[in-house]
Amino acid sequence: MPAPRTVLLTGAAGGLGTLMRELLPAYGYRLRLLDLRPIPGDPDAVVADMADEKAVRHAVQGVDAIIHLAGISQESTFARILRANIEGTHHLYEAAREAGVPRIVAASSNHAIGFTPRPHGPSPLPAASLIPTTAPHRPDTFYGLSKCFAEDLAQLYWDLHGLETVSLRIGSCFAEPTSVRMLSLWLSPADCARLLHAALTAEHVGHTVAHGSSANTRLWWDLSTARALGYAPQDDSEPYAAQLLAQEGELSDDNPAHTHVGGHYCTEPSRYED
Repeated sequence: MPAPRTVLLTGAAGGLGTLMRELLPAYGYRLRLLDLRPIPGDPDAVVADMADEKAVRHAVQGVDAIIHLAGISQESTFARILRANIEGTHHLYEAAREAGVPRIVAASSNHAIGFTPRPHGPSPLPAASLIPTTAPHRPDTFYGLSKCFAEDLAQLYWDLHGLETVSLRIGSCFAEPTSVRMLSLWLSPADCARLLHAALTAEHVGHTVAHGSSANTRLWWDLSTARALGYAPQDDSEPYAAQLLAQEGELSDDNPAHTHVGGHYCTEPSRYED
């Protein structure tokens, strides 16, 4: 697929969106920004709620592709998750279908498979021990459930309408890892931009689910699908390992927050009430 010229970036004022709106233009993209909040320095950004169908339809007009990062990025009430992550994502897909946008790159999450047991063994793990992208949905929260919905919605729109999607199960994208668990799921901002660029430009993706992490020594999941898109990660969390291990110690199955991919999300039933 030729590199898209204009890309709609939803959730552009969020943590990940802020990082990507700084890094993606170097790949030649002209970004149209959308968020609930105004974006400093960009008076042309679309300020809208994903629940506003009319605003979403307007935002997608004339774009070559969409990077969908908008929504609630942690656990919340089901009502809030439903509006922002489930209904909002459906509005985006309908708008993209109507406008003839050929591809969406959507931020899924490790929490879509959060109750998957974490792999065990010395690092680096052999390929046979890594979690594949075919691992079944095992959401750990309403938030994780919304990412399962988004992946299935993407599959439906590919099968029914021919709208392509790359669903990226992002681990943790921060400037540096902040926990021992994150050493296995860390995605550096620079690698995230590389991954998004690969997902935007790969040929014939249909609906592809790919894991989003850097080339971490302590990696838990299989990156072969992401690499097949053209992703070549350059970073590794291992330089941060000694300090984090000194602070927290190794992961232990005696700690319920360490036994599954989703970490503490798997140990804390929703603290929110509608």
